[in-house]
Amino acid sequence: MAHVDLNLLRAFVLLFETRSVTLTADRLFVTQPSVSYALSKLRELFDDRLFVRSRQGMEPTMTARQLYPSLRDALRQLEATIESGRDFDPASCQRRFRLALTDLGEMSLLPAILHRLHAQAPGLELEVVPLEIARAEEWLTSGTVNAVICSRPIDTPGIERRIILKDRYVCLFDRTRFGDGKLTMERFTAGRHAMVASSSGHGLAEEVLNRLEVPRKISLEVSHFSILPRILHGSDLLAILPWQITTAFAEAPLEWCELPFAVPEFDVALYWQAQACRSPSQRWFCDTIIEAVATA
Repeated sequence: MAHVDLNLLRAFVLLFETRSVTLTADRLFVTQPSVSYALSKLRELFDDRLFVRSRQGMEPTMTARQLYPSLRDALRQLEATIESGRDFDPASCQRRFRLALTDLGEMSLLPAILHRLHAQAPGLELEVVPLEIARAEEWLTSGTVNAVICSRPIDTPGIERRIILKDRYVCLFDRTRFGDGKLTMERFTAGRHAMVASSSGHGLAEEVLNRLEVPRKISLEVSHFSILPRILHGSDLLAILPWQITTAFAEAPLEWCELPFAVPEFDVALYWQAQACRSPSQRWFCDTIIEAVATA
C-alpha cells in the first residue's frame, strides 16, 4: 500500500459512488479503458473483485463496502492537504463542482450563481444535481456534492450552514376560476388543492396543516414546483408555494395571496462539509455562492 497511485484511490471512490465506469471516466477526464485498467489493479491490490456488474451498475462487494469509508476519508484528507498548500486562482480553475438544488432553486438562484462563478472562473464546470432531501446529508458527508441549497434544516456534525435568504409560504391560484374575495380558511379548506411532494424539501406548510388537523382535498400531487403555473392556469386548484418564486409565477390570471393560517418564515441555507473547506477552491466556491445570492 505504500506505493499506491493516488489515481487508483480516486477511481475506487468514484466507482463506489457512481456505480458506473462511464461516469467515473467522465469525472476523472480519462477513457473508460483507463478506469477498467485501474479496477484491475485495485482487484490485484486488494485480492477481491471489488465491483460486480449488475442491472443497477457496478455493485460493490462486501470488501469494497468495508474499504470505502476509510479510503474516501483518506483521499479527501490527502487532496485537501495537497490543495491547502497551493495558491488558488479562480481564473485558471478547471475543476468541476457539484451543487444540489431543487427546481425552485434552479429557477430563482442558479442564474445569479452561475453568472458570478463564471465571471471569476470561466473554466469552471458546474453540475447541478436535483435535490433529494432525504439523501442530502449522505451526499454532503460522502463528498458526493460540494454543497446543498435547501430550506429543510440539516443538523449533522461536520456540516456547516449559512443562511442565504428568508422566505415564507403563500397561496397561488387562478382568480378567474377560483373567484374574487378574501381567501378565508373556509374557502381554503373547501377548495381543491395541488400539492408538491415533501421530497422537494418544502413541507413546513403541510406540517402546520396536519398539526391543526385541517382537512382538504388534494386533487393533484406533483414532484416539482415549476409545472404549477401551467397546471393552475384555467384551473380552480390552489397551491402553496414559497413567496420568492411565486412573484415570478403570478402573471394574470394567476394571483397570490397570504395563507389564511399562520406558517413561520423559513430559512434557505447553503450547506457544505466543514472538513472540505480546508480546500481553498471549496471555500471560494461556497463564498461565491453566498455573495451571488446576497447581491442578486
